[in-house]
Amino acid sequence: METATKKEEPAPGGNVRYCRPLLASVRKNFSDRSYELIREALGEAVAGLEGMTRYDGTPFVAHSINTALIVGEEIGLGRNSVISALLHDVVRLGKLSPGEAGRRFGEECVPILKGLCDISEVDPKKSEEQADNFRELILSYSTDPRVILIKLADRLEVMRSLEAFPAEKREKKSWETLNLYAQLAHKLGLYSLKSEMEDLSLKYTFPEEYDHIVRKLADTAAQRMDFIARFLEPVENRLKQSGLKYTVKSRTKSVYSIWRKMKRTGVSFEEVYDVFAIRIILDCPRETEKQACWSVYSIVTDFYTPNPERMRDWISIPKSNGYESLHTTVVTREGKWVEVQIRTERMDEVAERGVAAHWRYKGVKQGGLSSEEWLSKLRELMETTESAVGISKKFDTPLSSKEVFVFTPNGDLHKLPEGATVLDFAFEIHSRLGYSCTGARVNHRNVSIREKLRNGDVVEVVTSKSQKPKADWLNLVVTGKARSRIKAFLREEKARAASMGREILERKLRNWKIVLSIDEAVTLLCKHYKLKTGTELYGLIADEQVSLVEVKELVSGERSPAVDEKPRGESRIRRETDTDGCLVIDDTLRQVSYKLGKCCNPIYGDEIFGFVTVSAGITIHRKDCPNGARLMENYPYRVLRARWRSDASTGSFRASLRLQAEESVGLVNRITEVINKELKINIRSMSLTPSGGTLSGVINVEVTSTQMVDMVIYSLLRIKGVQRVYRLNN
Repeated sequence: METATKKEEPAPGGNVRYCRPLLASVRKNFSDRSYELIREALGEAVAGLEGMTRYDGTPFVAHSINTALIVGEEIGLGRNSVISALLHDVVRLGKLSPGEAGRRFGEECVPILKGLCDISEVDPKKSEEQADNFRELILSYSTDPRVILIKLADRLEVMRSLEAFPAEKREKKSWETLNLYAQLAHKLGLYSLKSEMEDLSLKYTFPEEYDHIVRKLADTAAQRMDFIARFLEPVENRLKQSGLKYTVKSRTKSVYSIWRKMKRTGVSFEEVYDVFAIRIILDCPRETEKQACWSVYSIVTDFYTPNPERMRDWISIPKSNGYESLHTTVVTREGKWVEVQIRTERMDEVAERGVAAHWRYKGVKQGGLSSEEWLSKLRELMETTESAVGISKKFDTPLSSKEVFVFTPNGDLHKLPEGATVLDFAFEIHSRLGYSCTGARVNHRNVSIREKLRNGDVVEVVTSKSQKPKADWLNLVVTGKARSRIKAFLREEKARAASMGREILERKLRNWKIVLSIDEAVTLLCKHYKLKTGTELYGLIADEQVSLVEVKELVSGERSPAVDEKPRGESRIRRETDTDGCLVIDDTLRQVSYKLGKCCNPIYGDEIFGFVTVSAGITIHRKDCPNGARLMENYPYRVLRARWRSDASTGSFRASLRLQAEESVGLVNRITEVINKELKINIRSMSLTPSGGTLSGVINVEVTSTQMVDMVIYSLLRIKGVQRVYRLNN
């Protein structure tokens, strides 16, 4: 809204010359009763704004008068809208209350005036990324559809008077007009208003480039019209011969559109393909639309050569927003490029009604109309109502309030559906922020991820590197973006676990020298654990929810996979006994009579045996221990059968891994990150030495089982540059 300045003396010449055009228009288009009320409102505006001037010294009331003239004459709204346009600044400055205005000029003016005052409080942040949300915020205040139309008229009047504003004001007003109000006008189908706003914005932001394009258009106008006539002559003759019903439109791009094309493609004015475009619109049944459009395309290309790179077939595959049309750019014998758009009347109507607009407002379709529907319905009413006086009565559906506008600490504005939580907001900002979100500070108050947000909240997301999405998060979010990101993460985790589980199982089958194929083993195990798919089995193996000792017994035939056993949850936690005379090793290994052999460092999941020493009790060795064969051969009477208890996977064991990789910057950091951060495994020591472009050495990690060792090996082998990783025997 324009800011007024105080002047000591009345403006020279009074206000008569500003009032006369408005009164003449009202006298012509409104009833006597409406004329009298508008005339009274005009007097109220003149009195309320007396002594206030614009930047160039003209009376400030001229702004209100000119806005009211645009509202009634150019947009075609009725009495209440014209009165509200006149009184808006008087109410905004506190010279008249909305209630008093309603009592004197009609109660319908009250919500209009309140909406206009709310919009006046919006101070948009100059950010193209934020423009969509600020447009939505403006719309949220427009509970009466006339509010946004009057605001557009207000802004157009400001732009027409922008020459009188200071330079910094011209820049700010031009940005707001281009990024907010011109796009709202476009969506409403007020194309001439939209183009004028864009052109005026360009005039004050890039005056030299604006003047250059204006001169070029003026210089080439006659030549352009002559060229279009010559271009169409052979095409129209053939169209008439074919019996097709059609109309032809030609349009010249606005100054702003041409400028934007020049900037985007880096070409001169003369090189812009579509300074003008020709549109051929067919009248045909829907079932023959495609055939008819391609027939016209064939006719056009019979006379002119098309550029295949500029061909756009949105008939066979319409745009996601529903836009349908066939576009081609052809070249004449003189080397002149022309854009030709081919569509049917139905397609043209869809496009013209804004479905193909570049800026879509995605409101929540609950309890009211979304912004997209709201604007489309408003435009339809404007087009089908001879007099726009009754728009508000016909358009009685309010804009949906099922959305909230939330700010980041630095003032960025984000729109979310009503009921959105802190977690929704985190994913709205960035997926990585959502993945690691642990809560937030809302208006400087600590809250959980499930906290629901309200309009105007300032939200600062709190994160943790150890946080990961969980399945129950899906119950805490309402936005499609958050749900899709959480589901995608869970799918990736499941796939990663399945891949790792299969790798572990394949490795174990090779080590155990099992004759079954991987598919046969999976079929047998799924039957035993009552699983539907191998993916489920792999996930359980990766998560260490299945005992590899039990798996080995099943696939080696040592244990019969009876189908009538307890469900897998119970079978996994069933405790082994020592009734078969086998030594069962406790997971904590704190009993005085047991100790682990330092020569092979056995880990839960390894095949083991016990050896009775002379003075140190029983030592547990791996069956593939370097000393194992000698001990079994020389002291068979001191060797004991042994196995791990099936659920003894909570202890801590040391595993030594030898790694060989191509030497590269950051490789050691990546190795550490994979083990520590991704797998959450402690590194007890690491010694890696570079030599001749190769990095090699030993990494000692703290694990709970051989499955975890396999996970580490698998994960390290996936790092780019890592060539070999294997477990050492000591």
